[in-house]
Amino acid sequence: MTGFETASLASARQVTAPDGSDVRILPELAGGSMAHFTLASGVTSRAVSHRTVEEIWFVVSGRGEMWRASADREEIVVLEPDRALTIPRGTRFQFRADASGPLSIVGVTMPPWPGDDEAVAVDGPWEPTA
Repeated sequence: MTGFETASLASARQVTAPDGSDVRILPELAGGSMAHFTLASGVTSRAVSHRTVEEIWFVVSGRGEMWRASADREEIVVLEPDRALTIPRGTRFQFRADASGPLSIVGVTMPPWPGDDEAVAVDGPWEPTA
Protein backbone atom coordinates (compact mmCIF):
# COMPACT_ATOMS: atom_id res chain seq x y z
CA MET A 1 0.00 0.00 0.00
CA THR A 2 1.22 3.50 -0.86
CA GLY A 3 1.48 6.06 1.94
CA PHE A 4 -0.44 9.28 1.99
CA GLU A 5 1.02 12.25 0.12
CA THR A 6 0.14 15.91 0.36
CA ALA A 7 1.70 18.43 -1.99
CA SER A 8 1.47 22.11 -2.85
CA LEU A 9 2.02 23.43 -6.34
CA ALA A 10 5.68 24.38 -6.84
CA SER A 11 6.28 28.07 -7.43
CA ALA A 12 8.23 27.47 -10.66
CA ARG A 13 8.71 24.91 -13.43
CA GLN A 14 10.32 21.66 -12.25
CA VAL A 15 10.77 20.08 -15.68
CA THR A 16 10.01 20.81 -19.31
CA ALA A 17 7.65 18.37 -21.04
CA PRO A 18 8.66 16.86 -24.39
CA ASP A 19 5.99 19.10 -25.98
CA GLY A 20 7.75 22.19 -24.56
CA SER A 21 5.31 23.10 -21.79
CA ASP A 22 6.45 23.90 -18.24
CA VAL A 23 5.59 21.16 -15.74
CA ARG A 24 5.12 21.26 -11.98
CA ILE A 25 4.87 17.76 -10.53
CA LEU A 26 1.93 16.80 -8.30
CA PRO A 27 1.26 13.53 -6.41
CA GLU A 28 1.49 10.06 -7.94
CA LEU A 29 -0.01 6.65 -7.14
CA ALA A 30 0.49 3.27 -8.77
CA GLY A 31 -2.36 3.87 -11.24
CA GLY A 32 -1.57 7.42 -12.31
CA SER A 33 0.32 10.66 -11.83
CA MET A 34 -0.80 14.28 -11.77
CA ALA A 35 0.96 17.40 -13.01
CA HIS A 36 0.30 21.09 -13.68
CA PHE A 37 1.24 22.28 -17.19
CA THR A 38 1.75 25.88 -18.30
CA LEU A 39 2.21 27.14 -21.82
CA ALA A 40 3.20 30.80 -22.09
CA SER A 41 1.03 33.35 -23.86
CA GLY A 42 1.19 33.02 -27.65
CA VAL A 43 3.28 29.83 -27.56
CA THR A 44 2.57 26.67 -29.57
CA SER A 45 3.71 23.29 -28.24
CA ARG A 46 5.54 20.65 -30.22
CA ALA A 47 3.21 17.95 -31.60
CA VAL A 48 3.64 14.56 -29.92
CA SER A 49 2.03 11.17 -29.39
CA HIS A 50 2.36 9.00 -26.27
CA ARG A 51 3.55 5.40 -26.57
CA THR A 52 1.94 3.82 -23.47
CA VAL A 53 0.05 6.41 -21.41
CA GLU A 54 -3.25 8.21 -21.75
CA GLU A 55 -4.20 11.49 -20.12
CA ILE A 56 -7.12 13.55 -18.88
CA TRP A 57 -6.60 17.31 -18.94
CA PHE A 58 -8.54 20.03 -17.10
CA VAL A 59 -8.04 23.68 -18.10
CA VAL A 60 -7.61 25.85 -15.00
CA SER A 61 -7.04 29.21 -16.71
CA GLY A 62 -6.14 30.80 -20.00
CA ARG A 63 -7.38 30.12 -23.49
CA GLY A 64 -6.08 28.30 -26.52
CA GLU A 65 -6.65 25.39 -28.87
CA MET A 66 -5.89 21.67 -28.90
CA TRP A 67 -5.47 19.54 -32.02
CA ARG A 68 -6.01 15.79 -31.58
CA ALA A 69 -5.84 13.12 -34.27
CA SER A 70 -6.19 9.35 -34.35
CA ALA A 71 -6.58 6.83 -37.17
CA ASP A 72 -10.29 7.63 -37.55
CA ARG A 73 -10.81 11.10 -36.10
CA GLU A 74 -9.22 14.56 -36.16
CA GLU A 75 -10.38 17.77 -34.50
CA ILE A 76 -9.37 21.12 -33.06
CA VAL A 77 -11.13 22.13 -29.84
CA VAL A 78 -11.12 25.37 -27.86
CA LEU A 79 -9.28 25.25 -24.54
CA GLU A 80 -10.90 27.46 -21.92
CA PRO A 81 -11.36 27.41 -18.13
CA ASP A 82 -13.41 24.50 -16.78
CA ARG A 83 -13.04 22.42 -19.98
CA ALA A 84 -11.79 18.83 -19.65
CA LEU A 85 -10.57 16.54 -22.43
CA THR A 86 -8.97 13.16 -22.96
CA ILE A 87 -5.86 12.13 -24.84
CA PRO A 88 -6.09 8.37 -25.47
CA ARG A 89 -2.86 6.40 -25.94
CA GLY A 90 -1.42 6.90 -29.42
CA THR A 91 -3.34 10.12 -30.11
CA ARG A 92 -1.32 12.76 -31.94
CA PHE A 93 -1.81 16.15 -30.29
CA GLN A 94 -0.58 19.72 -30.19
CA PHE A 95 -1.83 22.73 -28.26
CA ARG A 96 -1.32 26.46 -28.21
CA ALA A 97 -2.07 29.37 -25.90
CA ASP A 98 -3.64 32.51 -27.28
CA ALA A 99 -2.09 35.95 -26.80
CA SER A 100 -4.29 36.92 -23.82
CA GLY A 101 -2.17 35.08 -21.25
CA PRO A 102 -0.64 31.74 -20.27
CA LEU A 103 -2.59 28.49 -20.52
CA SER A 104 -2.75 26.54 -17.24
CA ILE A 105 -3.79 22.86 -17.21
CA VAL A 106 -3.91 20.06 -14.63
CA GLY A 107 -3.37 16.63 -16.16
CA VAL A 108 -3.65 13.07 -14.92
CA THR A 109 -1.47 10.48 -16.65
CA MET A 110 -2.37 6.78 -16.51
CA PRO A 111 -0.24 4.84 -15.79
CA PRO A 112 2.25 7.31 -14.25
CA TRP A 113 4.55 9.18 -16.64
CA PRO A 114 7.47 6.80 -17.39
CA GLY A 115 9.98 9.38 -18.71
CA ASP A 116 10.88 11.46 -21.75
CA ASP A 117 11.10 8.43 -24.07
CA GLU A 118 7.31 8.17 -23.72
CA ALA A 119 6.62 11.04 -26.13
CA VAL A 120 7.20 10.64 -29.86
CA ALA A 121 7.51 13.72 -32.08
CA VAL A 122 4.86 13.88 -34.82
CA ASP A 123 3.75 16.40 -37.44
CA GLY A 124 1.07 18.80 -36.23
CA PRO A 125 -1.01 21.52 -37.87
CA TRP A 126 0.94 24.46 -36.41
CA GLU A 127 4.56 25.56 -36.35
CA PRO A 128 5.86 24.91 -32.81
CA THR A 129 7.37 27.84 -30.88
CA ALA A 130 7.97 26.15 -27.50
